[in-house]
Amino acid sequence: MVNRLATAQGSVIRRPAAIVTLGAVAALAALTADTLATQARPAPSEEATAPRAAGEPIMAIVSIKTQQITFYDADGWILRAPVSTGVTGRETPAGIFAVLEKDKDHHSSMYDDAWMPHMHRITWNGLALHGGPLPGYAASHGCVRMPFGFAEKLFNKTRIGMRVIISPNDAAPVEIFHPALLMPNAEAIAAAPVRADALAREAAEATKAADEAKKAAARVARETAPLMASLRKLQSLKTRADAELAFADKALAAAKTDQAKARAEERRRKATSRVAEVGMQLDTATADAKSRLDADVAAKDAAKAAETKKAATAKAANETKLALEPVSIFISRATQKLYVRRNTHKRSPDGGEVFDASVEVPVTIRNPDKPIGTHVLTAMAHNEAGLRWTAVTIDDADDAKDALDRITIPLDVLDRIAPTVLPRSSIIVSDEPLSSETNYRTEFVAVLSNQPQGGFITRRPSTSVNFARGDFRSGAGFFSFFQGNWGRGDRMRRGWW
Repeated sequence: MVNRLATAQGSVIRRPAAIVTLGAVAALAALTADTLATQARPAPSEEATAPRAAGEPIMAIVSIKTQQITFYDADGWILRAPVSTGVTGRETPAGIFAVLEKDKDHHSSMYDDAWMPHMHRITWNGLALHGGPLPGYAASHGCVRMPFGFAEKLFNKTRIGMRVIISPNDAAPVEIFHPALLMPNAEAIAAAPVRADALAREAAEATKAADEAKKAAARVARETAPLMASLRKLQSLKTRADAELAFADKALAAAKTDQAKARAEERRRKATSRVAEVGMQLDTATADAKSRLDADVAAKDAAKAAETKKAATAKAANETKLALEPVSIFISRATQKLYVRRNTHKRSPDGGEVFDASVEVPVTIRNPDKPIGTHVLTAMAHNEAGLRWTAVTIDDADDAKDALDRITIPLDVLDRIAPTVLPRSSIIVSDEPLSSETNYRTEFVAVLSNQPQGGFITRRPSTSVNFARGDFRSGAGFFSFFQGNWGRGDRMRRGWW
């Protein structure tokens, strides 16, 4: 070993020029790599706050290109900060999300209990906005890291359901005017809370009435049970007496001797008497029990009717309550369908809040083979016309107005959404289908298929469930709050919808 070491050392000593050459190459490579990395990194942005009083954030837009996040209220941007998104192979997916859960002191279950303070979850498979170190370039495993202090300051300002838009490039909301944009009816909005309270009281009364009817039916059934048992016994005795009489008739017919005929006649006499006796008892018992049996049937019918009313009023009360919430609409060119959902604010046993997803209907898109882009249209605030809308485009095959021009929505949907549409409501138009991450605990989730999704697809999928339940044509969902002609379901609004 010593000789080999000596030889190796001698060899090095004899080749100083090679070392210098290798060192120069390594230095040049390192310099080139640093230069390329510097060129690839966007200029670092700084935290900024709008020079005005800020309202509640309605949406957040992340620019992967500039590594920046901007929060908007009804009047414009309010907060801005640098971020670090996902590295190559674990890229943060561009697409449409919303805040599903908040955790002030979150620790990752995927990455060795890594601290992710002031976390805003946007998918159940592990993507989130949270505080973290920012080296000045993309450095995460798919999440969006924000400055620690910025994330802390932001945490109490946001709410579950806030829209999060992740764009491959810079994007910002621009005001949009279009006849297709939903506008509320002032009378319907004013009447909705009153109707919601009235229906809630009606639902409570219907529940109480159904419980009382059920108890009454059970009481009558208990009282009727002995009579029914007595009737069944008499019916059995009558059947046996009829059988005995029939047997006596056969025996009499078969008798050959006088003695046999006498025995058969006596048997028949007794059987006839027994049939008459049991028949009279059965008739008397049936007559006596008729009123009780009628009461039993009436009580059961009343209980059934009360349960039906209970279900109907509970559904109407729930639908009316949902009509007081902002509505989200997703229109997919990929599936040629329109989806609607609203937050019920009910907690799911497995985490998060439950979203009503009872509406899924076909929608007509002109030139369906032509890309339409991905656009998020948001009702920012009330104005004289009804609502002020903005559009954010993150994939611009068409601009937002052209996209709306190509869409025809069933008139029934418009009739039931528009009257109570509120600020924070949204219409998403996209070439993409809904992501499999969209489920009963999420707002709409859609990712751009023409952008890297490494940090999304490498994660364990969340529970797969249907994201729409019920049949819109049968009146499922919150829309039956408004009275209308469901027979118009096959008609479409022509022109701009």
